[in-house]
Amino acid sequence: MAKKPDTSSRIADNKKAVFNYFIEERFEAGMVLEGWEVKAVREGKVQLTDGYVVIRDGEMYIIGCQINPLKSASTHVTPDAVRTKKLLLKKDEIRRLIGKVEQKGYTLVPLNLHWKNGRVKCEIALAKGKAEHDKRDTIKEREGKREVERAMKGRHR
Repeated sequence: MAKKPDTSSRIADNKKAVFNYFIEERFEAGMVLEGWEVKAVREGKVQLTDGYVVIRDGEMYIIGCQINPLKSASTHVTPDAVRTKKLLLKKDEIRRLIGKVEQKGYTLVPLNLHWKNGRVKCEIALAKGKAEHDKRDTIKEREGKREVERAMKGRHR
């Protein structure tokens, strides 16, 4: 019997998002992709670091999500690696997000791409930008956790 592929696995993470923003709310959105893009995503040829989400005419789009085409999969099309991709959310969710984004300081950032039931999903977050001192606090906190873990490892030997 053939083993089913893991349908809930992560494809790409945006580690910068958690560092640069306070995450308020998370949403899962579907993505409108072309065939060559899906093949490239399966091969892991995607980068989310510079991506951001915009709302135009009541619809959501992700910009800056780079999907590098495979040489074998895109012979009959001219692939655009940084094409603007449409995100799929329910209308009431989009309306609520529009209201929040219009408030001062809120933005929408992509957190990760993952598989769900054979489809590519994008987890986006309603986020507020961090000031420089907040970023320094995040670094201090992370380094403190590392030191505690090292100390705990040293004790168990």
